[in-house]
Amino acid sequence: MKHNTSSENRSLPLEGVKVLDFGHTVMAPTCGLILADLGAQVVRIERVEGDPTRSLKGFGSGFFGYLNRNKESVAIDLKSSLSNQVMHRAFEWADVVIENFGPDVMDRLGLGYEEARAANPKLVYCSMKGFLPGPYQDRPALDEVVQMMGGLAYMTGPVGQPIRAGASVVDMTGGMFAAIAIIASLRSAEQSGRGAKVTSALYETTAFLVGQHMAMAQFGDTPVVPMPARTQAWCLYDLCQCADGQVFIGLTSDAQWERFCASFGLEDLLRDPRLVSNAARVDARPWMLEVLAKRFAELTVAQTEALCKKAKVPFGPVRTPLDLLEDEHLLANGSLLQVAVGEKVASVPAMPFRIDDQAPEVRIQPQEIGAQTERYLDAWGLTTGEKEELFNRGVVAGPR
Repeated sequence: MKHNTSSENRSLPLEGVKVLDFGHTVMAPTCGLILADLGAQVVRIERVEGDPTRSLKGFGSGFFGYLNRNKESVAIDLKSSLSNQVMHRAFEWADVVIENFGPDVMDRLGLGYEEARAANPKLVYCSMKGFLPGPYQDRPALDEVVQMMGGLAYMTGPVGQPIRAGASVVDMTGGMFAAIAIIASLRSAEQSGRGAKVTSALYETTAFLVGQHMAMAQFGDTPVVPMPARTQAWCLYDLCQCADGQVFIGLTSDAQWERFCASFGLEDLLRDPRLVSNAARVDARPWMLEVLAKRFAELTVAQTEALCKKAKVPFGPVRTPLDLLEDEHLLANGSLLQVAVGEKVASVPAMPFRIDDQAPEVRIQPQEIGAQTERYLDAWGLTTGEKEELFNRGVVAGPR
């Protein structure tokens, strides 16, 4: 955590909260990362051979390194009957459990909510699933599946070509909603002494994300069409082609329009009686955008950015994710963290918030498989003999 000089000794908000993280892939690991970055003691419960995301390739090759900082690792074979005695003691130790296995997997392992609550009535137990209870609840799901069935892919792609969003937005926002509910339940548990069962789901998260379009249709009588084909609400809210690249510019007020025209030398448009209001300018878009396109074509991206800065209007050049590694703003305010997995080091985004100007930082690098197994077996009260049996029989793994 990066501190102000006035808050050198301030503890992290969730310091002292103990979390068992059974998560895998993206959704639950995102939830665990939020809790860990806020100071919780997060212990990943992973297979003795390691979490599968450690060896994913292609699109998934960054999952482990990105989502597992500030967590420790206990490696255990949950399918072994000997693991239950360990996990039930871990339930007694923990404040929070998070998991995103398929439907009923934790129940079949003897580690479901009822078993956890029996071991520790104050436990906040969070299950992240594909669907909340209802007709779909037993179906497995994936981020891209629910983007398709929940209307998000329909809204993202061109007409007739639904496309998933360019990041695992449903997995990540589903994990965020889970973290919000967990933190609220912890507050309640402090007051009542009773834990809670929390459930977050991909499908309902997708529905929440597209809710703005559902509301638009019902409150505004506005047709729901994919974003590339939507009826624009503003005179200029578009990707603009410059001489050497593209810049998105959005003008959402008359004052912005006036400053934009003055900065870009478009006084004729500013004086044009057909463009006196945003509504009039929206109606004039077919011809007005042609005039603007000619002006943008005369300018480089750098020149366009400079003129937008002068006009104090919203703008942004089109970039790739790797361009962010050299972004002056992110570098200046500490929004990129150095994370190491083995011999590889990567810059990844920090949490996008500050608390009293404090930015969460990397306290613990992503750990090797079972790096803290023995220490937590001790913390959970296992005897030396019990530990030896677990290691010797391959039920747990890690350095001795």
